[in-house]
Amino acid sequence: MTAVFSHGRLRLYLLKLLDDGPKHGYELIRLLEDRFLGLYAPSAGTIYPRLARMEAERLVTHTAAGGRKVYEITDAGRAELRQRAGELATLESDIRNSVADLASLAGEIQSEVRGSVRDLKRELRAEARRERVLPPRTVPRAAPSGDNGGGDVADEFDRRLVALVDEVRALVRGRRFTDSQLRTAIRVLDGALDGLRRLLR
Repeated sequence: MTAVFSHGRLRLYLLKLLDDGPKHGYELIRLLEDRFLGLYAPSAGTIYPRLARMEAERLVTHTAAGGRKVYEITDAGRAELRQRAGELATLESDIRNSVADLASLAGEIQSEVRGSVRDLKRELRAEARRERVLPPRTVPRAAPSGDNGGGDVADEFDRRLVALVDEVRALVRGRRFTDSQLRTAIRVLDGALDGLRRLLR
């Protein structure tokens, strides 16, 4: 998001959001997160210093309500919006393009993660069947209370595998990873798959 909101453009967009009505800082963060479909949200450390500078420049004012500062655009802030109307239109277009790119990238990364997990699950099950460790189509059972390893190892293996797949899916669906974190997650999954391939050869 650095390129989209460079050169004072985040300030411009905050003025645009405040022009729609008074808002507190976390509401502005949520609106930005919604605008980017949950794929990006600025931190409080990004938003509040900008609001403070905008207030020092008399572009916004704030009032205290319910223990929170509620910010409101001033006439000077509206004047800046009018002066930068062309820049705001370009910014809106850039945001639309950025959201489309992020959504496409997130879809590709999710597909890669799902593919890695699917491959891992398929190969582990196939190898376990070949070694007669895990019967085909075993339904995982909850471990008995107090069982410290004396139960069926095949069941424990299957439970761990299903738990891994479920947790990875939940994390990906939450869509709170950065692009860098998702790429690292793919490398971790690929590394785990390679290690198990070597182990089971």
